Amino acid sequence: MAFDPKDIETQIVEADVLIIGGGTAGCLAAVEAREKDPRLKVVIVEKAHIDRSGCLAAGMNAINAYLHPGETPESFTAHVRADALGLIREDVVLASAREINTAVARVESWGLPILKDGNGNYAARGRWNIKINGERLKPIIADAARRAGADIYNRVNVTDLLIYEGRVIGAVGFGVRDGAFYVFLAKSTIVATGGTAGLYRPNNPGSAHHKMWYPPFNAGAGYAIGIRAGVEMTSFEMRFIALRTKDAIAPTGTLALGFGAPQVNAKGERFMQTRFGHAGGDGAATPLRVYGPTLELKEGRGPCYLDTRGLSAEDVHRLKASYLDMYPGIVLYWAANGIDPSKEPVEICGTEPYVMGGHCQAGYWIDPDRSTTLPGLFAAGDVAGGNPYKFVSGAWAEGIIAARSAVACAASVGAVKHDDKCTVALRARVFAALERFEKVGDGVAPFEMEERLQKVMDEYAGGISTFYEMNEERLLVALKQVGKLKGQVRYLIAGDLHELMKAHEVIDRIDVAEVLVKHLIHRKETRWPGYQTRLDYPDRDDQRWLKFVNSRRGPDGMVEMLERPYMQIVPGDRYLPPA
Repeated sequence: MAFDPKDIETQIVEADVLIIGGGTAGCLAAVEAREKDPRLKVVIVEKAHIDRSGCLAAGMNAINAYLHPGETPESFTAHVRADALGLIREDVVLASAREINTAVARVESWGLPILKDGNGNYAARGRWNIKINGERLKPIIADAARRAGADIYNRVNVTDLLIYEGRVIGAVGFGVRDGAFYVFLAKSTIVATGGTAGLYRPNNPGSAHHKMWYPPFNAGAGYAIGIRAGVEMTSFEMRFIALRTKDAIAPTGTLALGFGAPQVNAKGERFMQTRFGHAGGDGAATPLRVYGPTLELKEGRGPCYLDTRGLSAEDVHRLKASYLDMYPGIVLYWAANGIDPSKEPVEICGTEPYVMGGHCQAGYWIDPDRSTTLPGLFAAGDVAGGNPYKFVSGAWAEGIIAARSAVACAASVGAVKHDDKCTVALRARVFAALERFEKVGDGVAPFEMEERLQKVMDEYAGGISTFYEMNEERLLVALKQVGKLKGQVRYLIAGDLHELMKAHEVIDRIDVAEVLVKHLIHRKETRWPGYQTRLDYPDRDDQRWLKFVNSRRGPDGMVEMLERPYMQIVPGDRYLPPA
């Protein structure tokens, strides 16, 4: 049957608080909103299914941001500032830090197993970490959202924010299973969709190309809907590049923090101490942990490893059990390849770059209450900017803070009005690739455009093939090529609803990539080596660049670059001393 836009069912859903994204921040936001006012209609919209969606779908074996006795929100903020080499939104981080421990206790009360020591205290794994058995972490918080009474719409891909008279009044999208056009009208809206993977060519090729660290289905929709709506964004140039095990791409914190394995190069040298000295070492700021082994590879002293050869048989058993809580694939990989980590070190590598606000700070420019620059719109989790080192517990804290603000906002808003002409235009945009396939039958498939984008970003915007390094000339080429891809979006085709989802994913990635490259060009220093290494500006320049690089896309589609001042709240040194 030929595709006819008139046959599309339109479902209008009204809400007091709309939450886009049913990950860890979104579920906590839903619970908090319903607890604040049980009369409110709280709606979660999720592209996948909230039971196993988001970057915590497979679980976690530690909570990486927790304030142990003796620590304070101020000491945590000072640590985050040092780890981010001097530049964070201290007001935003401080507000989050004040909520972290309470959020952890709340999730524990829902059934999350947190390991205890002999005195009944949470078992520490480093200064800020506690150990958990978190394989079922996501189902636990999803169940809490359901029990709280949130209305949940799974399998709905949100494509655009709805705006009326300068205010966000909800969002639109389509059902990836039922094909319906969804119009969500809300008094307040929280974006909690997670960050962006798939911008760069990944480590593993071919059929293994989705064997990556950050979920491949996190395609940047949360950023993209904000970019297209003209919301101010911040710090996209602070990309995140994870240090992971080779091939399996498993987290290395379990090995380094949980079992004390140091980084060594092919010669057996503990190069982090040699390269970064006492101030760095194996406890170096997070960007340096991937920058160090990258330089070792570039300069001919690789491969690099985490040296696990001192582990006992009992240690290896505990190590495998720990990985089963969050990344069972590496246990299977070791078994299939006859690898005993007590007999040979575990090879490590950097991943492709990601754009995310949980480990780094790319995202919406927000106030401490998590409001964005558009009225009625709030952000939490990986899409919220200025707050790195938040991890899972920081995302919970942000969801809670955003929910409180969204509830207060909803209470001040009357009936939601919207423009039918705008909704009709958005519906045409949503289904354009499907309609084009029916009418023309030929065009560009989503995977073809995705591969072209990844090649451009890898070669010209600091990907794996260039050791994450970049200069102005290459970045300008990347910007030009991404611009060409934007112009070719009108040729995208989709033969079914799954391909339609993939088409919107690549459209979102292109919009995020354009903003990312603009940010990389604008910051003319190297503030975060590895994450943002400028060969033409190799040094950190606090005199000129101790500030935030922001952006905002105008109605004409042009991205305007902005600079915002850094404000120090917590006393003390702003950053780790230079190596």
